[in-house]
Amino acid sequence: MAANPFVPFRICMSDGKTCDITNHDMMWAARNAALIGISRGPEDIAERFAQCAILRITRIEDHIPAQAEQPFTSD
Repeated sequence: MAANPFVPFRICMSDGKTCDITNHDMMWAARNAALIGISRGPEDIAERFAQCAILRITRIEDHIPAQAEQPFTSD
């Protein structure tokens, strides 16, 4: 079966920053934090990581626009 259940999403933080998760391997959840892989290119290979407190996440958006912004940008 060729179906893939992953749906890209955007994490919105309390300080206004956002991060697009376009690949299921780019985020890891821990008890109190999310470790997010940050990539500059379309290959989705993490070049660096950001650790975000779970309590600072204000919302999750289900859909990412075609022209997604760079990770952790201000809205």
